[in-house]
Parts: sequence; C-alpha cells; structure tokens
Amino acid sequence: MGSPLVLGPMLRYVDETSASIWVETRAQCVVTVRAEGRSWPARSFAVHGHHYALVEVDRLEPGRVSPYRVEIDEVPVWPEAGSEFPASVIATRTPGQRPRIAYGSCRTSVPHDRSGNRTHGVDSLRAFALAVADGRVDRPDLLLFLGDQVYADSTTKQMQAFIRSRRDIHEEPGKELKDFEEYAHLYQLAWSDDANRWLLSCVPSAMIFDDHDIRDDWNAPLDWKRKMEATTWWHERIVAGLGSYWVYQHLGNLSPRERATDEMWQQVTGRHDAASPDLGGALDEFADRCDKDPNSYRWSYSRDFDGTRLIVLDSRVARDLTPSARGLLNGEELTWFDRQMQGGFRHVLIATSLPFLLPLGLHHVEAWDEAIAQGAWGRPAAWVGERLRQAFDLEHWAAFQNSFQAVAGIATELADGARGPSPLTVTFLSGDVHFSYLAEVERQNGSRIVQAVCSPMRNPLPRFLRWFSVVMSYGAATPLGAAAAHSAKVPDPSFRWKTVKGPWFDNNIAVLQDGTDGFTMTWHTGVVEDSDDRHPRLEVVASITVPARGDSKVVS
Repeated sequence: MGSPLVLGPMLRYVDETSASIWVETRAQCVVTVRAEGRSWPARSFAVHGHHYALVEVDRLEPGRVSPYRVEIDEVPVWPEAGSEFPASVIATRTPGQRPRIAYGSCRTSVPHDRSGNRTHGVDSLRAFALAVADGRVDRPDLLLFLGDQVYADSTTKQMQAFIRSRRDIHEEPGKELKDFEEYAHLYQLAWSDDANRWLLSCVPSAMIFDDHDIRDDWNAPLDWKRKMEATTWWHERIVAGLGSYWVYQHLGNLSPRERATDEMWQQVTGRHDAASPDLGGALDEFADRCDKDPNSYRWSYSRDFDGTRLIVLDSRVARDLTPSARGLLNGEELTWFDRQMQGGFRHVLIATSLPFLLPLGLHHVEAWDEAIAQGAWGRPAAWVGERLRQAFDLEHWAAFQNSFQAVAGIATELADGARGPSPLTVTFLSGDVHFSYLAEVERQNGSRIVQAVCSPMRNPLPRFLRWFSVVMSYGAATPLGAAAAHSAKVPDPSFRWKTVKGPWFDNNIAVLQDGTDGFTMTWHTGVVEDSDDRHPRLEVVASITVPARGDSKVVS
C-alpha cells in the first residue's frame, strides 16, 4: 500500500516563533510533528476523498534551526528510511537578518531522466535542491513560486495515463484536467520528486497562481471568459482549479492569524469529531463564489521580513474585464495594493506572475493591441485586435493600461519618498514569459525601480520562439510598437526603462540576496555532466549587483 504520507511535509509560513507544515495523507489520521523534545498534533481533514493536515508549530525560539520528524497515528513517516538527504529542519527567522529569497515560475512535471531532460531541459529547482543538500548553496529563507507550478491545460504523458484510467480522453475536456481528482494527481506529479520534496520540507515557501494553473489566457479578455463559460466543462474545471489551489498552495501562504479568519479554514477547525464530513462540497461552493465574485475573497497577501516588505499579487481572479473599466487589478484589489505600498522599508518587493515592465518594444505592442481591441480603430480592427491578443498572449500589465498607469504612479510615489521614507529599491519579481532579464526605470534620483524576471523553472521555449521573442521585445518592435501605440492614442508610460541584463532562455531559478548597499540577483540553471541526468550540477547563468544609490551602475 505504501507510506501513509502521500505528499509533504512542506514547510510553508514561517516567522520568528512559528512554522506551518502541510501534508497530504492516505487516510483520515492524526499528524504529529516532533522537534526539540516537543510535539504538535493536528487532525486531518477531507476534501473529495483526499486527506490533508496543516500542523501549526508554535512557541519556537527565534533564529533557531531545529531538525524535525513527522508521525501519522504515531507511526514515523518522515524522514523516510534510507534517505540520502540531510534531516529536514525548521529555521525560524532571525530578527534583523536580511532575507535571501529564491524564486521562479513555469515548471512542468516530467520525469528527471534523459528523456525528460531532452524535451523539457533540466529542472532548475531540482538542481538547486541538490546543491542546497550538498552545502554548495546556502539555504534560502523563502522559496517564492510565481505561477504555473502545475499545467492543467498542457498535460504530460504521465498525467494523460491517469486521465485515461478514469474517463474517455477523447471527450471534452480531453487531455486537459477535468476535476479535483485530476488536480490532486497533478500535484503529486509536481511535488513527489525526492530532491524537490526534501527542499520543500525545509525551506519555507509562498505561492501564487498564473494562467496555466487553470488554463492558458485565463481571464485575459471578457470574450475569452464568456467563451469558456459557454462550454459544458468549464464550470467544473474552474471550481476544481481554485479549490485545489486553496488546499495545495494558498492555505500555506497564510500566517496563523490570517488562517484564523479564513472562512474555509474556520470550517476545517470547526469540526468537533473525527467523523466530520468531507469538505468537498463546501470548498466547491467557495471556489464557485470566488470565480463569480472576485471581491468576496482575497488571494493576494503581504509579508514583512524585518526591513523588506513582500507583496504578492493575484493578477488573475482579481481582474476587472468590463470593457469600460478594464484592469489587471479591480478597484478593491488596487486599493488594497495601494495600502501596502508604504515607505520605511529597505526594499519593497512586488511579486506578480506577469512582468510589470516588459521589454519596451513588447510593452508598446501590447498597449496598442489593447487600444484597438477596445475599438480605437473601429469594429473590424477591434475583431483583429482581440484575435491577436489571444493568439499571442498579449495580456500582461501593458495590455491593461488603466492598471499599469495606476501602479506606475504608486511605485513612483513610493520611490520618491511621498509615502514615507523611500526604500532603497522598489523591485518587481515576475515570471511567465519563458525568458529571464533585469530591467530598470531611468531615474535621476530617489529609489531604484527594478524588474527582475525568472522564467521558466522547467519549460523552455523552442528555439524558433526564442528568436521571435527577441525580435518582438528588443528589435524593430520598439520603434514600430511605439509608433503604433501613439497612433491608437495610448498615453506614454510615466517613465522609461531599459533592459539592463538578459534575456536568458535557460531553465532558471533566481536568488535575491539583500546586502549592505543593495542586493545581488543570481540566476542559476542545471547542467547534466557525464550523462548523470539524476544529479545535475547547478551553474550560474548571471550574477548582478543592484547598488542602493541611484547614481551607481548595475554591475555584473
């Protein structure tokens, strides 16, 4: 039958005195975490026949590294017998310690063998995990996953085999995911690799969704949404996608205080006996409401790491697709974001799956396309603009000019000191585009405004699409895109920016390290040597220091 532990343990929210550990189990049980001679039990809860637990480990000492183990119904299940990896640990935050954050996006779940590496490249997360386990790279304080950690619409052979085992794959939605059961299997494929599983057991993680967690172009324009809602299968898909996201990803994003007020978590903790009912129906109702009424629940969240504020934005559910009020963030979400953007921090990090500052050429093209799709050149051109938008994924911040201009203004105010003492940097961390780069706003004084993109972790662009991306982003698209945007009366951005380093098309994981005078960004990739596909070496793609002073140049 195998271990009673299906997935995990995953170390999620950690602060100076507490830690949250998430698991999926094979049956109803009591999960116990043991460390430092103490124990913390939690009863599992059921969703659509699957069982989960989140153990709240509290009253810990700040700045302490403590090995831990996990038991299910008093039977040891972690660490696994014979594991080649070091002990899993809980490392509480050290007051005053500057954070070290690893991040990335877009990771497909294919085997880590020669075939998988040939088609999808080396998994940079696995290469990073092996390097951390061997002590060749310092363990980060946080792993930040910026979307597309699972691909519900572009499935692997392994996932398709599971789909065929339970339904006719030739009927809609075909090879795409259909329900919660299939999402649960996809998460197992994504998180069961031994090296990645170990890394996730001892490095805190934070997550946010992007389109492929549900479907390509999810909530891009209103036309797309209406087309999906007209199908026979979409409702079940969006409910399963958002519901499983709450269980597998979002629950662990929350601090103990935030969890205590979360409506679904209250249903989990409100059970009074071991025979409490399966929460699948309640979760489905919750997910359905979240989709229909985005203002009923907030997926965005904010964390403070001593002198650094991290704001993680939902850029999918919280959109306003009304043609007269299009926004990547709706009114309530923009108001929430505005409140988080306060001075007094060394750095303010804005994690958004979609790059805020695209290469300037691509920015102009997307802004132009939004304008014509909204009717700037008349109805026939609007039809063409809509087709282009969906065909070429022209749906980043630039394609939502209302939101772009508003956020640009807020970021500038923060950088200029109009919202309290200005931080050293205002930095956007993003993924999605399947190439990595560093861009910076051209400023004469005040804080730096920077865009740092790391994408993909494991899903590289085909080579001919790399050429296309470079041309669209950095070639003739820059002057032509600007001219087209002006012809559609798109207002100029409130500032200009340029790509400082990049693009790189490797499978990458990036690490941001706060230092005395700024921060250092390092992009890593995995390299197979001597045909040892299971043990790739971690190699530096680029390392860039962003000084705190605006008059100092970025250095490699």
